[in-house]
Amino acid sequence: MDEFRHARLHALIYLMGALLLLGLALWSYLMGDFARILLPALLAPLMVTAALMRLGQPETARLSAYLVLIGGYLMIAVELPQQPDQAALWLGLPPLLTLLLLPLGPAMLLNVTLTPIWLLLGDSQLGLDLVLAYLALVVVAGLAPWEILHQRALLQATDPVDAECSALKRAPLEARLLSECERAELLGQRLAVLVIHLPQLEMAGEQFGPRARQALLAALCRIVEQHSRDHDLLGRQGEADFWLVLPDTSDNGALLVRQRIEEALHRTVLLDTGVVETRMMISHLRPGETPDHFLQRLQARTQRLGDA
Repeated sequence: MDEFRHARLHALIYLMGALLLLGLALWSYLMGDFARILLPALLAPLMVTAALMRLGQPETARLSAYLVLIGGYLMIAVELPQQPDQAALWLGLPPLLTLLLLPLGPAMLLNVTLTPIWLLLGDSQLGLDLVLAYLALVVVAGLAPWEILHQRALLQATDPVDAECSALKRAPLEARLLSECERAELLGQRLAVLVIHLPQLEMAGEQFGPRARQALLAALCRIVEQHSRDHDLLGRQGEADFWLVLPDTSDNGALLVRQRIEEALHRTVLLDTGVVETRMMISHLRPGETPDHFLQRLQARTQRLGDA
């Protein structure tokens, strides 16, 4: 859903750029500067095409960014030599535009590679202050996306929640399971784990794209959370495998939870994949069983359930 909102926002920005180019072409016509009409008039349909491509598949989305970047480069290359008194302003646009449209690594490489070209277009007799200002802008502008990537990587490394759904990641899930095993043994309580496999997940991603895959994961997590207790733990063990840890739960209680979840999933119909299909099995912590052995047994049963 976030990716779809980003795509619409980018497409809207591209359309606004097309309107600005049309406005520039109209202004040049009204001012009688006919030599400057052709390029913005040709680039405006290119921006509209890029906006439509941005709403498509990821491959066309990347191509739309390249089209916008090429159009921006052409516009800057034409305007920069004609306005030497505003060279500093125009020289700041290429590195910023590149960093906004491309990933950090390719953007920095392209900015460094094109530095001589932009500086030569700016002025045939360059001053040292202008060269240093351009190089400083290239370096400083790259610090912001680098810090964003750093913080995002740090968040992903420390966030216990899975990136695609609201379930716990595998490592936090296994750590919580081991602690629940120790707690159950200490208090003399029962512990059950409901193993859930989503056989439709791989097919949904391959045939219908990431949105159908995301909708399937979201539906599963939402229904499991609605039909389980607040202290039950849902975690993602594999690509299509989930564990629902049920502390202090008897055999009948675990069967009741499984039945409620299965009935709710059978009533859930998604647009692309239809009824949500699952395979489930229940495992209980045996008396005297060590947490590590229970974890290995769960992993083996999960593998068998996925291969069934």
